[in-house]
Amino acid sequence: MSVAGIETGTAPRAGGAPAVRVTAAGAALRAAGRRSYRWVSPVVVVLVWQAASGSGLLPARLLAAPSEIAATALDLVRSGTLPTAIAVSLERVLLGFAAGAVAGVVLALVAGLSRAGENAVDPIMQMLRALPFFGLIPLFILWFGIGEAPKVLLVALAVSFPLYLNTFSGIRGVDGKLAELARTLRLGRAALVRHIVLPGALPQTLVGLRQSLGVAWLALIVAEQVNADAGLGYMINDAREFLRTDVIVVGLLVYSALGLLTDALVRLLERRALGWRREFLSR
Repeated sequence: MSVAGIETGTAPRAGGAPAVRVTAAGAALRAAGRRSYRWVSPVVVVLVWQAASGSGLLPARLLAAPSEIAATALDLVRSGTLPTAIAVSLERVLLGFAAGAVAGVVLALVAGLSRAGENAVDPIMQMLRALPFFGLIPLFILWFGIGEAPKVLLVALAVSFPLYLNTFSGIRGVDGKLAELARTLRLGRAALVRHIVLPGALPQTLVGLRQSLGVAWLALIVAEQVNADAGLGYMINDAREFLRTDVIVVGLLVYSALGLLTDALVRLLERRALGWRREFLSR
C-alpha cells in the first residue's frame, strides 16, 4: 500500500485509477520530450550562426547576425513598417487565393464531371501550368498596368493549378459504385454532385488547398518584386538596394511564418471536415 501510495501520490482505489493517471501523465511528458528534440538542431544552427557573426567569420554584408535581425525586426514593428507591409501582402494573397480557388474548383468540376468538359478544359490548364511566372509578368503589366491587378492575378493563377489538379483527381477517384447507388436512388445531377462527388473529392481537394497556399506565397514573392510600392516584397527590394541583409532576412522569415500559419489553419480545417475518416480508420 505504501509503495502504491508513493508511486501514485494517493492511496490506490478500485479500478487502479491513480495508476492510470500516472501512466497518462508519463506518456504526455515523454511526448513533450520527443517534440522538444525537434528544436535542438534549429537552436544549434542559430548559435553557430551567432558565433560565426560575432567572430567575424560571417561578415554582416553577407548575412546579419541573429541578434541584429531580432533587433531590426523589433524596430520595424515599433515603427509600423512591418505590420503595414504584412497587411498589404496579406490582402494581395487573400484576394488572389479567393479568385484562384474559385476558378480552380469550378474548372475541376467542369472537367471532372464530363468527358466533353475534360477535353475542353484540361488541355488549356496543362499548357498554362507549364508557363513560368517570370515570363508572364511583362504581359500582365502590358494588359493590366502596374497596379494591384497583375500582382493579384499572378497569385490567382498560381493558386488555381494545384486546386484544379487535386480536385479533378478527387472527382475522378470517387467510387463508381456510389454513382450506381445514386442512380438507384434516382438522385438528380445536382444531388449527385452535392452528396457524393463533392464529399468524395474533399480529401484530395484539401490536399490541393494546402499546396495552393504554399504556392500563393511563392507567387506573391515573385509578384512583389515588380513595381511594388508597399508590401513585404517592396520592403525586401528596398533593403537590397542598401545592402540591409537584416531587413531581407526579417522579410523572408515573415513570409515563412505566414506560410506556416496558413498551412496550420488548413490542417485544422482538414481535421474538422474529415473527422469521420479518422473515426473510421480507428475502428
